[in-house]
Amino acid sequence: MTRPRAALERPTPESLLEKATQAKSSSVRAKYAQRGLTQVGALSNTTRMMLLRQLYLSQMEARCFQEALGAANEMIACNVMPDVARQDAARACLGLGDADAALDHLRIASRVGPPARRAFHLWTLGTVLYLNGRPRDAIGALERALRWGTVDKPLYAAQSALARLALGEKVPDLAELREALTDAPCGRGYGQFVLGELAFAQGDRAAAREYLSEFVRRITGGRVALAVSLEGEVRRAQELLRGLRGKRAVGD
Repeated sequence: MTRPRAALERPTPESLLEKATQAKSSSVRAKYAQRGLTQVGALSNTTRMMLLRQLYLSQMEARCFQEALGAANEMIACNVMPDVARQDAARACLGLGDADAALDHLRIASRVGPPARRAFHLWTLGTVLYLNGRPRDAIGALERALRWGTVDKPLYAAQSALARLALGEKVPDLAELREALTDAPCGRGYGQFVLGELAFAQGDRAAAREYLSEFVRRITGGRVALAVSLEGEVRRAQELLRGLRGKRAVGD
């Protein structure tokens, strides 16, 4: 007996997930993710989590942080890649201005994540602590990231040094840290922000201006979700750039 054509063409959660992943806009991504989540029949925790993450990304891009946090909490309940879900929840909390809740999620992520991702979670925890005026706590997280890290160690070491500077400590090896980060792959992208801070601390205004300006240009001109996630870094970079303009104006 031939099955009705409509039945043959009924989309599956997996096919809708694929469409959501390949969507060119956040609204289309959300449409397919929501359709996948409402499909009748069994929906595995893995597929549900991945559909929720596509919905979460679209909500972050739309700056709907409360809705994004709700999606992240549902992802946590799926218990599939719980550390990734905690990272996403932390980003939504930061969008809501709730740094304490974000830090709680990041601490859990660093505990429940696999060893291969532990350094990343600890580094994220350290950067949020640093950007929220808690350099002493940031040092602890960043030093632990250094112990777990591999290729990104120059980034973690440089940020740990910046946290020590924020505490008023002397850091005699800034030049070596900057050189190591410049030569490492992690010195590109996010590393430009850290290199800019290092150059600023050394009094190298031209390099600081170049690194920080490129970082701001790249982040604010790229994906909305990434810009939202790095708003703290962008604010810090813009603050330093304003300071550099002031110094240039007085001619020192």
